[in-house]
Amino acid sequence: MVRLRIRHETLYTYERPVGFAAHRLLLRPRDSHAIRVVEAVMTVSPPGDTRWLYDALGNSVCSFTPAGESRALSIVSELVIERYPAPLADIPIRDPQTATPIVYSPTDRAVLAPFVEPVTDDPDGFLLKWLRARVGSPHEPALDFLMRLNRSIRDEFEYKARDLGAAQEPHFTVQVGSGTCRDFAWLMVEALRRLGYAARFVTGYLYSPGQSDVRGAGATHAWCEVFLPDLGWTEFDPTNGLAESEDLIPVAVARTPAEAAPISGAILGDGGEATLTVHVDVRPVESLPAAA
Repeated sequence: MVRLRIRHETLYTYERPVGFAAHRLLLRPRDSHAIRVVEAVMTVSPPGDTRWLYDALGNSVCSFTPAGESRALSIVSELVIERYPAPLADIPIRDPQTATPIVYSPTDRAVLAPFVEPVTDDPDGFLLKWLRARVGSPHEPALDFLMRLNRSIRDEFEYKARDLGAAQEPHFTVQVGSGTCRDFAWLMVEALRRLGYAARFVTGYLYSPGQSDVRGAGATHAWCEVFLPDLGWTEFDPTNGLAESEDLIPVAVARTPAEAAPISGAILGDGGEATLTVHVDVRPVESLPAAA
């Protein structure tokens, strides 16, 4: 077990005071066999009404409506969690053990259907051409194929940090050969859906203790989950080539990246030019300096 402290700071600033509509915050992991939330403190300015709920996918959601007007909106989430590593189990996946087609039980198919159907288009066939070149033997075990595809994205694409903007369309990521963690996660999700796998988009945090080659630390991170018979939802991080890593700390899952945004909402009025600053720090509790 590893105990970690996570501090996630988000600051919006505006040229002129604005009002605020309701905001949807996805900042708190849900307790599970892999993660236990020990402490959770959220500090907001301006203050406002908050209400906690679980959405249809079981994500812990805070509905927050800031009161009055302000030229800034600050949201600071501080967590202490216990992370229980669950290494990828080396067990066979029942029939069929092939990369494609994957076959789910009737019971699972009824639940997984929304995560099997692709969401994006591939107008010029860039994504499909790229994917076909990476599909191996029809006898390749599903887990072997997924590990290989995960590493392939890590090795083939250039990582370019991008704080703002939606995830790129997967066909565009293939075309330009670069992206950030949310682009690579979305590429893997939509590629696998075209092969009949149930896949979903995950956001959370990345713990990178002294690893200079880790990509995506210092901000929110994104990766892919794939449902496999006998293994259930299994994590793959194509940005770093990780699979079921203890360094991945999931907060929210969704069908699309837009539905998994850590903070979403709207302002009321014309605030002029706006800026966004985000900082995430993840470290072991015992390494933090004592409070002054």
